[in-house]
Amino acid sequence: MTRPAGSEAANPSASSRRFLALALPSIAASLMVPVASLVDTAILGHLDELEPLAGVALGGVIFDLLYWSFGFLRMGTTGLTAQAFGRGQLGESRALLLRAGVLAMVFASLLLALQPVIGWVSFALLEGEPAVEVAARAYFDARIWAAPAVLLNFCVMGWLLGMQRTRPILVIAIVANGVNVALDYVLIVRLGWGAAGAGWATMGSQYVALLAAVPIVRRAWTRTHSAEPTAPVLSWTHLAPLLHLGRHIWLRTLALITTFALFTNFSASFSSTLLAANAVLLRVLGLASYFIDGFAHATESLAGVLVARDDKQGLRKLLGVAMSWGLATAGGFALAFIAFPQLFSLLTDQAELLAAVIAARGWLVLVLLLGSIAYVLDGYFIGLTAGVTLARAMLFSFGIGFLPLALWARYGDGGPQALWWALLCFMAARALSLGVCVPATLR
Repeated sequence: MTRPAGSEAANPSASSRRFLALALPSIAASLMVPVASLVDTAILGHLDELEPLAGVALGGVIFDLLYWSFGFLRMGTTGLTAQAFGRGQLGESRALLLRAGVLAMVFASLLLALQPVIGWVSFALLEGEPAVEVAARAYFDARIWAAPAVLLNFCVMGWLLGMQRTRPILVIAIVANGVNVALDYVLIVRLGWGAAGAGWATMGSQYVALLAAVPIVRRAWTRTHSAEPTAPVLSWTHLAPLLHLGRHIWLRTLALITTFALFTNFSASFSSTLLAANAVLLRVLGLASYFIDGFAHATESLAGVLVARDDKQGLRKLLGVAMSWGLATAGGFALAFIAFPQLFSLLTDQAELLAAVIAARGWLVLVLLLGSIAYVLDGYFIGLTAGVTLARAMLFSFGIGFLPLALWARYGDGGPQALWWALLCFMAARALSLGVCVPATLR
């Protein structure tokens, strides 16, 4: 039987080594996602018009809400698979991938069938200038066809993380995002498709990622198949834990993406320049957060194994290691953009837009430092499959930390500065509401 990874956590130095062995490939893989988005932003930001960049930012709000509403397929699969792996139940861990895959195809089919309704409702709610909405609609019409690949990729990534296999995730990410960058260049620069080109490029890269994952999953499956037969897949007894956890993670994710959706949508209500500036800042925040997410993913995987072994000492040490690396990374990233604001010029060469971005970069630093704590704690509770804790903390952060200030910014006298205050308070509330729940998990 395979010896569960993470047993080294009883020793502090071994725990650090094991943590980094899982985290570094996951960081590199996570970075591929925002790097591809940054390429989108850089290419669109160097066009003569602002509308394609603003349109992709506005259209991206829809997909943040749409696709990441199903993020529980990734997170739930990771936590449950890690715990099954920690208990040595390899047949159950394989079955979890199949269960998640079945759910992914059901949900993807619904998204494709309902795409006219989704598009109509989305653009009725979003605010933007007419030219921006045209670009956003073109982006939506292309990218929506990625739904089956996106949701299946969530399942694959979650399963590989739970099985302590982060290097294959890096391989998948490199292949997929290399294709995305190449398609961006061809469709946007060479063919002049603008926002639609960005949508088709993203769609194509998701299917390439799925194809690249097939042989990787097959090898991992074959190596564990002889140890134990695969558990039943579709019985209610076996589906219930994934659906129960998924419901709470769905609520958590919905509140999270609604926060960023409102932030972007309220930015659009002020001006296209402010929308584009905040889009650039959020891209940079995304780059940093995906970097820190590598540590969060390692935390998910190891926490699941450790809780399955009831190793409270290992959980304490894991939290210490993960939090140290997360804060150090956020601090270094923040310092770089404070000391070298010219880094933003890599994303746009438009003077007015660049000036707006540089003027607001202090908010980015504060949000990032508080966010790093929240990201690591998210990973910890996902590994523990503590869905109720995650949902309650995120709903509190959205309803109390973000929404009042955001509404004051949009409909009162707060203005754009209050919008950033809302995002800052949201991150602080996330860190606080999750942090107060940690001691109970260690007793």
